[in-house]
Amino acid sequence: MKVLITGIAGFIGFHLAKKLLDKGETIVGIDNLNNYYDTSLKYARLKELGVIYDEQNPSDSFNSELYNNLVFKKVDIAHREELDEIFTKTQFDCVINLAAQAGVRYSITHPETYIKSNIVGFSNILECCRQFDVKNLVYASSSSVYGLNEKIPFNVNDPVDHPISLYAASKKSNELMAHVYSHLYGIKSTGLRFFTVYGPWGRPDMASYIFVKSIINGEEIEVFNHGEMQRDFTYIDDIISGIQKVIEKPASSDENHNKTVMFSSKSSAPFRIYNIGNSKPIKLMDFITAIEKKLGIKAKVNYKPLQPGDVLVTFADIKEFETEFNYKPEVEVEEGMNAFVDWYLSYYGSKKNEQSLVLRQD
Repeated sequence: MKVLITGIAGFIGFHLAKKLLDKGETIVGIDNLNNYYDTSLKYARLKELGVIYDEQNPSDSFNSELYNNLVFKKVDIAHREELDEIFTKTQFDCVINLAAQAGVRYSITHPETYIKSNIVGFSNILECCRQFDVKNLVYASSSSVYGLNEKIPFNVNDPVDHPISLYAASKKSNELMAHVYSHLYGIKSTGLRFFTVYGPWGRPDMASYIFVKSIINGEEIEVFNHGEMQRDFTYIDDIISGIQKVIEKPASSDENHNKTVMFSSKSSAPFRIYNIGNSKPIKLMDFITAIEKKLGIKAKVNYKPLQPGDVLVTFADIKEFETEFNYKPEVEVEEGMNAFVDWYLSYYGSKKNEQSLVLRQD
């Protein structure tokens, strides 16, 4: 199978690529390697895949030194011409779009970045899938789409018309755009609403990363809404397992579709949306306790009010995904956090060798 993975140098893209490469799939991976966070982490992920990226020759394609079935190229999905070149050279059986500008709070201060990457970029992906006859499209959505919805657990057919961040709005837009292309052109599209993914090689703006780094360094950690928040933390291996199942079983039309009773998760078109999470939300303070236990260090906590764009609880109803794909998340939070901390300590080594994890503020 020939697969395009966008955002391959990102957290989820890296793990998915490694899993598919080990299975023998042929992968073309693209990423714009932007500096939303320290790019050295992105380069290190690529190196784990055998790709030694040369900044002096960014227009070149880079073959993996570990996998003869992987090629990497620096490409921004917002640039249609660059995408066309990739699709012209390879007829893909499946496109997995994980490239996006991430971050809820960052979207409040940098809205234009989300329009460019998440709206224009995704539109380009859809057009390339149409023009080059790609039959299976899998793309990342987010639990953030549930916005002001307070009904829990979140069901894929709950209304999601009241997002509270541009990031969330951009992900909901992706779902609507994908339906149009599924309806008009028969593209089999599956959107996956990820719930608080964590694990080794994660993003530095994620809670697990920030908490571990601060606790090790003896710094205060900021805990918003005075700690009264719950998250459906989902370990990366469970996310990758779910994506693999979707790749193997593309979206299909709903045989029982009734136009008088519309569902947002399925359609008369070959279109599906699923929640993919652990379905066991825990209190943020319990998550911090798991880190403290692993590190043997007590956290210094600075309680703060709820931040704009944040939601109080995320809780995935994954019944549809469980039923259709025989999916079952396996990694509990304590096990997952132990694995993350072990990776973090291995990757960064001693405190004095720790690389910069500061996010862009410009």
